[in-house]
Amino acid sequence: MAEYMNMDTLKFFLHDVHDLSEVLKLDRYADYDAESVDMLLNSQKDYTDKVYYPTYREMDEQPCKFVDGRVTSHPAIAEVMKFGGENGYIGSTFDYEHGGSQMPHVVHSACSFIQGAANNNIGGYLGLTTGAAGLITTFGSQELIDEFVPNMVAGKWGGTMCLTEPQAGSSLSDITSSATPQDDGSYKIKGQKIFISGGDHQGAENFVHLYLARIDGAPKGTKGISLFVVPRLRKEADGSMVYNDVATAGDFQKMGQRGYSTTHLALGENDDCKGWLVGEENKGLKYMFKMMNGARIDVGMTAAAVASAAYFHSLQYAKERPQGRKLTSSGAKNANEEQTLIINHPDVRRMLLLQKAVVEGSLSLLTFASAQYDISQFSNDAQVRENALDLLELLTPIAKTYPSEMGRVSISNGLQIYGGYGFCTEFPLQQYYRDIRIMALYEGTTGIQSLDLLGRKCTMKGGRALQLLGAEVKKDIEASMTYDDLKPYAKVLGEKMKEVQEIMMHLGPFAMQGEFERFLADATIFMEYLSTVVVAWQWLKIATNAKLALVTGDKKYDETFYESKVHTMKFYFKYEMPKTIGLKETLLSPEVLTIMKEKELIC
Repeated sequence: MAEYMNMDTLKFFLHDVHDLSEVLKLDRYADYDAESVDMLLNSQKDYTDKVYYPTYREMDEQPCKFVDGRVTSHPAIAEVMKFGGENGYIGSTFDYEHGGSQMPHVVHSACSFIQGAANNNIGGYLGLTTGAAGLITTFGSQELIDEFVPNMVAGKWGGTMCLTEPQAGSSLSDITSSATPQDDGSYKIKGQKIFISGGDHQGAENFVHLYLARIDGAPKGTKGISLFVVPRLRKEADGSMVYNDVATAGDFQKMGQRGYSTTHLALGENDDCKGWLVGEENKGLKYMFKMMNGARIDVGMTAAAVASAAYFHSLQYAKERPQGRKLTSSGAKNANEEQTLIINHPDVRRMLLLQKAVVEGSLSLLTFASAQYDISQFSNDAQVRENALDLLELLTPIAKTYPSEMGRVSISNGLQIYGGYGFCTEFPLQQYYRDIRIMALYEGTTGIQSLDLLGRKCTMKGGRALQLLGAEVKKDIEASMTYDDLKPYAKVLGEKMKEVQEIMMHLGPFAMQGEFERFLADATIFMEYLSTVVVAWQWLKIATNAKLALVTGDKKYDETFYESKVHTMKFYFKYEMPKTIGLKETLLSPEVLTIMKEKELIC
């Protein structure tokens, strides 16, 4: 079996680079320690080896299909849902009172990384059920919690989030799904939703849809959106389960993630669809964003996981594939020599190092972000909670976008390593390449994430989140200065952080003058710039911890493991950081070319 992720790297990031012990000191996690976390991770890896990875290609070759009004799915989905419920994984982060085991979110994210690397088609079924049940426990009434959450946590009922409509796309202010109050306290729901991941499959007895709709007479725009629980099957007064007029109108056939159903739902076609309000009227979008922000971290983790699997396949291929000969000192090739393995060619090594840099840089960032979530929710110190939440808000669009965009670039380089074989269905890279492409679309496209980063997160609270980021980076720069060979890279990172402020000083006045289109016109370029710098910060942090182990001799892993981290950090700073020079030039340019003028020039 080919390797698809590295357990040593995952544990190194958790325990050493991001100091899991600090999270485990939180009162909520008193029942966890480092040893139990490692046992959990090892158990997860054993299970994915047996169930997830062997079915990866099968799910692509035998995709979900829409047949006679329902979606048929791979049998492994039902097995995983059952296992996830029986073993407490679906509700693992929930309170004990809700059937959970209060697992740290950062540990849950690490488990998700293992799953996604083994088979990225499966994790969403579990993750969306977790997210939907979590939303009900957070904002729903006790009646809703009692009615729906136990069966969801048990893996018997699946959960979804229903936002997008055919006529509205990502513009949620334009949704038209309606909710009409009924005498029994329920609402009559009518509308259609598209791109509903996990909306129908054979792995669950029922589906609990978290559904955005407008109550009759609600204000226009996003201010008039409410959130409802809408099950596919509803329970009647006598305890019987009846069809709730939630029809699966079709399943979108995608170019990747073909084992992960993506449905079109039609509700209330027979005027008999009931939903129940979650929380207060007209606050649905606020509630849903709690689930969406968690889902964005999940998407980033899945993207990093897919890129990880592709990297290890590329590495294995490069170590086995002989082709060409190494250049001699004269620059010529000796035809009498045997062929060399392609891993010995500098350009192949460059592409492998790029893959490694993207995968591990992404994983480190996502691990840090997940730890910030734990701290933001459960620290006893209110100021610490606020700082962690602000930092998480800033990093979430980056943690979703960088792995999605650069993960695709990473896998593309893997295809180059394979050469023509990479384009053939006999080999796995083409499937990873197709699968990762949707990650830049899930939970808001790269453009939407970029608008969120520059337009909201960098400006909120007077730029406080950027200040907190700067403080974190400065702390890690100072730690790296202990080692002479890291000082040049620390200096570069410090200069780039100053440039971030320079760019904000240039763009900020446009927003203050009301020129919001100009302010946000190059938001995606800003995303690329700041993402590159943030991942550089992660690599410096990784290298500093690796150097500490090498210098002190306190090594859990072999010497090469730590040396490879330092080497990859140097690669990132040489090959990736210079890209910020051109990005900065674009961001500071006075020329405006993408804003619509009186005369259309795109023709």
